[in-house]
Amino acid sequence: MAHTVNRYKADIREFHFVLFEQFKIQELFGKAPFDDWSEEVAVAIIDEVHRFGTEVLGPLNAVGDEQGCRLENGQVLTPDGFKEAWQKMYEAGFKSLSISPEFGGQGAPTGLSAITTELSSGPNTAFEMYPGLTIGAAELIEAFGTEEQREHYCGRMFGGTWGGTMCLTEAQAGSDVGEASTTAVKNADGSYAIKGSKIFISGGDQDLTENIIHMVLARTPGAPKGTKGLSLFIVPKHRTDAEGNVTGPNDVSVSAIEHKMGINGSSTCQLAFGDNDACIGYLLGTEETRGMRQMFQMMNYARVGVGLQGLAVASTAYLNALEYAKERKQGPSVRNFKSADAPRVPIIEHPDVRRMLLDMKARVEGIRALIAKGASHLDRANSLKHTGGSESEISYHEGQLELMTPLIKAYSSDQAFRICETAIQVHGGAGYTRDFPVEQYCRDSKIFSIYEGTNHIQALDLVARKLNLGGGQYAMALLQDIGKFVEKHQASEVFRKSIGKLSEAHGAVSSTAMQFMTWFQAGEMERVPLVANRFLKMMSEMVIGWLLLDAAMIACERQEALDQEHPDWSFYEGKKHAARYFALNVLPEVVASAETIKLGDRSPLDIPDAAFATV
Repeated sequence: MAHTVNRYKADIREFHFVLFEQFKIQELFGKAPFDDWSEEVAVAIIDEVHRFGTEVLGPLNAVGDEQGCRLENGQVLTPDGFKEAWQKMYEAGFKSLSISPEFGGQGAPTGLSAITTELSSGPNTAFEMYPGLTIGAAELIEAFGTEEQREHYCGRMFGGTWGGTMCLTEAQAGSDVGEASTTAVKNADGSYAIKGSKIFISGGDQDLTENIIHMVLARTPGAPKGTKGLSLFIVPKHRTDAEGNVTGPNDVSVSAIEHKMGINGSSTCQLAFGDNDACIGYLLGTEETRGMRQMFQMMNYARVGVGLQGLAVASTAYLNALEYAKERKQGPSVRNFKSADAPRVPIIEHPDVRRMLLDMKARVEGIRALIAKGASHLDRANSLKHTGGSESEISYHEGQLELMTPLIKAYSSDQAFRICETAIQVHGGAGYTRDFPVEQYCRDSKIFSIYEGTNHIQALDLVARKLNLGGGQYAMALLQDIGKFVEKHQASEVFRKSIGKLSEAHGAVSSTAMQFMTWFQAGEMERVPLVANRFLKMMSEMVIGWLLLDAAMIACERQEALDQEHPDWSFYEGKKHAARYFALNVLPEVVASAETIKLGDRSPLDIPDAAFATV
């Protein structure tokens, strides 16, 4: 029997710190396009979404994991309670926060919507995938669709009446999207006949909405090979009339649903389009062969969303481990380990458990700061566009978000699995059972590093494209920002050693980027993919080390006005210790990784295929 109690935990004080103290989102309130927003309203929304997450979504997490989705008579049925939760969520307006007011949304800053997404994904990441993909699909139509398409689809999708998906992957293609074979042949009325199949489609079918709008990549006759020849089509599950009423099926069928390691409450489907030659799709916008350029908008949205999923699950895993460590008594204190009569102590008193807890805390809070920084850049770019900011200012903020997107997706998703693994270790044998939620968190989190572009794809995107965006000016601007921080704080009495480690990591990342340039110029391209993942990790940890130390500096200032009995004093003390731990234990690994890359080992390239094993 699945648990029907909430196991989700969140530190709301941490959310307030990130939003209002570190990234100062309130500076944007009262100015276009966030004229109607205030700190009081933002705090109230955070509280309400947290309440909804713990009261409605959290109790369904284990239910969804145990029941999974099932296919009956061609229709996917979601776990018990999901449909009711969907209705309550949209009635409360939680999914309209970041939506444009044109479609009934509230136009919230991205920083706030990121926090609320964490607060709904953490309690039940499988459930949160359904609205997340729907919003991404609707934003694609909003950005690239015709006025008629925007009017017909966006309001219904943003309002939760219709769902949405993205359909890229095919069995023979996998991550090689350019090998897609789904076809789209233009009909006399301007629509297209869609024929083909897609796999691994999250939310590909469900019983939550009246209709599902699939965004499908397909190739028109005579289009170029590869990704350049792909177009993007709006393909409804059901056909509708001009008023949005369902008029009949659209020859979109579910071939199967996947039985997965985790996120069982999310339906992952194999879809067939046009098996009966009766599937109709509509070109997104008015131009063919623009599909991948259009899809990248949704993919970037989804990649940040995956980063948020990783953060959300990792955070609740850490906080569950912390609670367990405070309550579970085992063994004497290390100071009395020789005494058989010594009292048993909570395991949080054991040094290695404390190390694991602080490691999780530093990584979780660092990843949250990384995502909040990316959101802050987007919000400030949007604000500057409405208030007459200069092109160079806007470009700076947009460039920083571009640069950070692969870090957000890959580092957060990689670390989520490892943080969940550590949370299980803190629980000991109990963590390996279903009596505690961390084993589900670990299974759920593994997919994050795989979908929406595997993390190696993110690493290649970083080293081959993002580092060179704007002629390299965005990467240079990031390094300069960190360099200025180091220069400003290098004399800090409290953090001198930590700042020194950040400076060393800064130098290691810079020199490694130059190493890539040397390999490119020498025609040794094959060396770069070997170490791209390592470099993305290095760069992510350099940025997170910086952001944690930035938070620590704020904490030092705030503590000066508090006595040690004030609850915020301990909160700020935690910020200082997390930053110091990360700087002294993680940042040295950045330097070591740079040295490893410089060795230029080619062993994986040079080993013959037959030498891997004799089987």
